[in-house]
Amino acid sequence: MPRGKSDSKTTARRNGAQTDKAKSLTDQAYDRLRHEIITCKLQPGTDLGEQELAEKLAMSKTPVREALARLTLEGLVEAFPRRGYRITPVTVKSVNDVFTVRKALEGVACELAADRLTDAEIDRIEALSNATYVPGEEPTIEAFIKTNNDFHAAIAEGARVPRLVTLISSYLEESTRLFYMGAAMRDVNPETSTDHALIVAALRRHDSDAAREAIIQHTENTRRGLLTALISDSESLLVL
Repeated sequence: MPRGKSDSKTTARRNGAQTDKAKSLTDQAYDRLRHEIITCKLQPGTDLGEQELAEKLAMSKTPVREALARLTLEGLVEAFPRRGYRITPVTVKSVNDVFTVRKALEGVACELAADRLTDAEIDRIEALSNATYVPGEEPTIEAFIKTNNDFHAAIAEGARVPRLVTLISSYLEESTRLFYMGAAMRDVNPETSTDHALIVAALRRHDSDAAREAIIQHTENTRRGLLTALISDSESLLVL
């Protein structure tokens, strides 16, 4: 093989390996920062700098910058030219907006799911509905929030409308940070258990009207309880 072609292939492999490594570092930075933002380890309103984060994550600024760009597109981070970044604050309006859209989307999904879910699928939803946590114990809070999201996602999937599932999943992701804020300030176990039981009962009866109303009321209860807790706490991260 001519030397030129061999050198070209070697260079291509080296460049490919470098690209894969850079992508891997970007993904690592993104996953780490996103997790810390959602779990409020990095609190809403916190200023961020590329150099500071690069040192914290033990990597160069390039993957950190790329990760921050992705988080900015998701709305979790705000970018300020020549000034750096800030974790997007949580405001009363943003909370109301998220739950308004969730009520509309999940109400439709639950109505459709009541007619279309199988008994086996309802059994799984019921199992997910029973999740609880120990207030103040972070591992149990994290497990509870994941299971709660799975509960809502399973109902959405039961509607058999993929685009609806995609939209609801997106808003569940956006709600996750709010759930961490709320679970740290109040015990939602009794409220959640009662509301979930009503939803499951309506699904088992295949009562589409009752299922729709139950999940809308559950979402409203969550919104109201979250805002009440955040507004009443002087140390809350909520921006009025």
